[in-house]
Amino acid sequence: MDVMLRVDWARWGQTPEDLRRLAMSAPHARTRERALALYDIAHESCATKVAERTGRHPQTVMEWVHTYNEHGPEALVYRRTGGRPPFAPGSRPASARRYARPSAAPPLRL
Repeated sequence: MDVMLRVDWARWGQTPEDLRRLAMSAPHARTRERALALYDIAHESCATKVAERTGRHPQTVMEWVHTYNEHGPEALVYRRTGGRPPFAPGSRPASARRYARPSAAPPLRL
């Protein structure tokens, strides 16, 4: 017996169209990717095919489904969990900035 993994969107008072709207409007690309994957799976695609099409490992996509089914739509929202912070000019502390190389040579004085 082949059991297909299902997105339990009804449990959270949602429809597949709600997942599609989240996929189109979420501020972070990873949230959009997850919502779109679940939308595709809710429309009779399987997690393995979605993973193949998106270049993700099948287990990753299946974990998105399990996490959504257990915790709801908030589980799809990307949250930074560690690692180096993204580089943004001026975001380094003053102690680090004093050791940084200047971006341009100072003007010559004659």
